[in-house]
Amino acid sequence: MKRLAVIPARGGSKRIPRKNIRDFAGRPIIGWSIATALDSGLFDTVMVSTDDAEIAALAEVGGASVPFLRSAATSDDHATLVQVMAEVIAAYADQGRAFDAVCCILPTAPLLTAARLIQGAEMFASGGFDSVFALVAFAAPVQRALRRDADGMASMLQPEHYASRSQDLEPAYHDAGQFYWASVETWLSGAPVFSGRAGTIVLDPMEAQDIDTEADWQLAELKHLRRTNPR
Repeated sequence: MKRLAVIPARGGSKRIPRKNIRDFAGRPIIGWSIATALDSGLFDTVMVSTDDAEIAALAEVGGASVPFLRSAATSDDHATLVQVMAEVIAAYADQGRAFDAVCCILPTAPLLTAARLIQGAEMFASGGFDSVFALVAFAAPVQRALRRDADGMASMLQPEHYASRSQDLEPAYHDAGQFYWASVETWLSGAPVFSGRAGTIVLDPMEAQDIDTEADWQLAELKHLRRTNPR
């Protein structure tokens, strides 16, 4: 089975400028995703899809290939991950290269491990799923979520659960923001990776961290430090 890893890393991050190459524990954060992909031994090719020359150069230093840059159509704020993946797959097809499975690995996933990538690969290879990705459970029941209006007034989104016990409510999960295994056909279909027969792996909250704010970044660093220095 031929496998391709695609690490999408646009240069125009708004919330945390230059997020994809900012230093994280001694290396550009994208370097952790590249290293994990390479260490897994799963992939025939580990490539970075970017529109940015600096990101491309650092990706190649880290061991990834950057055989082409993104088009303008997949470099703006509105391009979807599926569109980026489809463009990469089509570009490789033009070179006469085909793959059986394609894994999108996010560039800001420094807590991702090779073991989890391998677990996802094995689950996908079982043939029972169109895609496989990682989840984390919400820390609190989403059925008891609150809304806040412009005056600061709170109200329940689902008031019927006001008296429900937390342990009686169905657990809910969110995307861990680490990796997405899928076939070429699934990526090219244009459908979200969460649709169809989507298989999932549940991570411990210490294994993942969305990084959209400075506070998120600090939490990711603390989790990384805890993993590398468990005492």
